[in-house]
Amino acid sequence: MNYILFDGPSRNSLLPFTFTRPVADIRVGILTIREKWEAYLEYTTTTITEEYLSEKYPMVEMDENVMINASYLPNLELVEMIKNLKENQAIFKEENVIAFFTKEAQDDIDFENYEAIEFNEDIIEIANTWDIFSKNREAIQEDFALLTKGRTSQPIPASNNIIGAENIFIEEGATLEFATLNAGKGPIYIGKNAEIMEGAIIRGPLALCEYSVIKLGAKVYGPTTVGPYSKIGGEVNNAVLFGYSNKGHDGYLGNSVIGEWCNLGADTNTSNLKNNYAEIRLWDYLTEGFAKTGHQFCGLMMGDHSKCGINTMFNTGTVIGVSANIFGSGFPRNFIPSFSWGGHRGFTTYLTKKAFEVATIVMERRKLEFTSQDKAILEHVFEETKKYRRE
Repeated sequence: MNYILFDGPSRNSLLPFTFTRPVADIRVGILTIREKWEAYLEYTTTTITEEYLSEKYPMVEMDENVMINASYLPNLELVEMIKNLKENQAIFKEENVIAFFTKEAQDDIDFENYEAIEFNEDIIEIANTWDIFSKNREAIQEDFALLTKGRTSQPIPASNNIIGAENIFIEEGATLEFATLNAGKGPIYIGKNAEIMEGAIIRGPLALCEYSVIKLGAKVYGPTTVGPYSKIGGEVNNAVLFGYSNKGHDGYLGNSVIGEWCNLGADTNTSNLKNNYAEIRLWDYLTEGFAKTGHQFCGLMMGDHSKCGINTMFNTGTVIGVSANIFGSGFPRNFIPSFSWGGHRGFTTYLTKKAFEVATIVMERRKLEFTSQDKAILEHVFEETKKYRRE
C-alpha cells in the first residue's frame, strides 16, 4: 500500500514551523511525525503539502493510496484500522478525517461518498504550536516504548547518579559521566553519539537525539526534546528543539519550541508566565491576531534559521518567524515577523542575500549544503510574510 501524509487543516495553526516543512516533519517526542508513522506502518511515506515545499517534499501517488492526516500521531489501534481500510472508507475522529483509502485524484474527494469509520480511542493530535511542548510528555513516552521494545540499552557508566535506571535507554556511542539522571518521573532516551557532560542534572522525560549535547552543569526538566545535532546549557524546562539548534549557555528556556538552525545567545531568557498569571495568547497566522492558548505557561516559538544575541529577553508568548535576527537590550515585541532584523527599538528587513550567506555558513559547519531548494523555500517565505514587516 502507498501511504501519503497530508498537512490537513492545522497547517496554518502550526506556523511558523510549517513555513519550512510539512506537518509530517515536525518533531514531537523523540521522532518526527513522519518517522513515527513509518515505524508503525513499516513503509516509507510521501507528502501532500504546500506547492512551494513540494520539490523538497514530493508526493508519490499510485493507483491505490491511503491518505493520513499528519496532525495525528500513530498508535497501534489506529494503525491496525488504517491497514485494514478498503476503497472509499475513511476514519474520522469526531468530525475530523484521520485517514482514507482512495483511487481518485485528490481534487475529486467527496467524503459524502465514503463509509465513515469512527475512531473512539485516545489519540494525540498536534493542532497548534503549543501542542508540541504541552503534549511532549506523552509523545516521548510512546516513542520510548516504540524504540526500545525488545532491545537492550548500553550500560550506564558507574560515575553517574541514577534514579529509575530501568527507564533509561542509551544508544551506541553515547557518552555520559558524573551526571544526575532521574527517570522516576519519565523515561530518558539518549541517542547515538549524544553526550551529557559532567554536572548536568536531568529529570525525565527527556529525548536527547543523535549527536546532541547537554553541556556542563545544565539543569533540564522534562518533558524536553533536544533534536539531532543540537546543544543545550543553562536551565531548560519542557522545551522542544527540532534539530541543528543551540542554546549552549546559561539562561532560561521554558515551555517553548525552537525550529532548526536556530541559535540563542548567551544568557538569553524566555518568560513563560505572565506577572498576573493570566492565560497566554500567541500570534495566530490564520486570524492575524493573538489567540488564546488555554495555557498559563507558554514561552517562545522560534521558526527555522532565527537567532538572537547575548542577553536577549523574550516576553511570555513570543512568536518569531523564519530567519529573524534579534539583538539589543529590552523586550522586543511578542510577534516578530520572518526576516526581521533588530530588537525592542524597532526592526528593519533582514535581506535574503545576507540571510542566505549565514545559512550557507551555518549548514557547512554541519557538513550540509544550503541547497537551491532551501533557497527557493526561504524566498517564498520572504515574499509571503512581507505584509507583516514594516518596510
